Amino acid sequence: MATLFEPSLSTSTMRPPLSSSSAPSMADSLPSINFGFDELRERMARFTHRFDDFIAEGRKRVLEERNQFRMNVAELEEDHRLKSHSLSILHQKTQAHTHLLTSQAAETAEIQTTIASLTAHQTTLTSHRAHLLSRIAAVQASINQRLAAQQAHSLYLSSQEQQNTPELDFWTSYLGLRIEGAGMVDRLKFVFTHIDERDWEREGWFELNTERRDYSVDCARPKLEGEKVERCVERLNETRDLAAFLKGMRELFVEAVK
Repeated sequence: MATLFEPSLSTSTMRPPLSSSSAPSMADSLPSINFGFDELRERMARFTHRFDDFIAEGRKRVLEERNQFRMNVAELEEDHRLKSHSLSILHQKTQAHTHLLTSQAAETAEIQTTIASLTAHQTTLTSHRAHLLSRIAAVQASINQRLAAQQAHSLYLSSQEQQNTPELDFWTSYLGLRIEGAGMVDRLKFVFTHIDERDWEREGWFELNTERRDYSVDCARPKLEGEKVERCVERLNETRDLAAFLKGMRELFVEAVK
């Protein structure tokens, strides 16, 4: 069982007499109790030192981590700035490349349109050239035919001239006839001289129209009788005897000036 503490007994027993100066003090009479304060103080000092070291280490670690975090943030910001700048450059390059592609596409379309137009024009020119070559060949063939015909006609005229020259000389010498141009392709002017015995220089002439197959006399001076002229022309168209026609026309001029 627990021992009950009796204060009256304890107090009376331990309290020294007030009048005695040589009596021991109360503190001396107390039992000596070792609470271990020095060890506790040492332990507290070691704990405080360790705690201070822990706090310092933690503060140092926090500072290092904060500095590292700031460095990381700065690096990230710099990386973000560089990447933003790179993205801006890439965006500009992309826009420039897109614009270039658009321009090239437009130029390609324009070139293709031009090529198509030139191809169509070339096709047209080729067709036109073929048509022109065909026409040139036809014209050349026609020219060759005409040249051949002209050469044949020249040969005919040359041979006919050889035959007509003596006859023309005969008409000129004995009939007093001179043949001239009438200023038109299909007309000949026949001039007779020595038709008037009173005036050998007097002339009579007429124009023979050879435009159609049936010849005609369009004009005569001096004026001749129309019926007689028509009969001479009818005989000429029927017989094609030019000598007889000229002889008949001379006789009409001789009768007209009498």
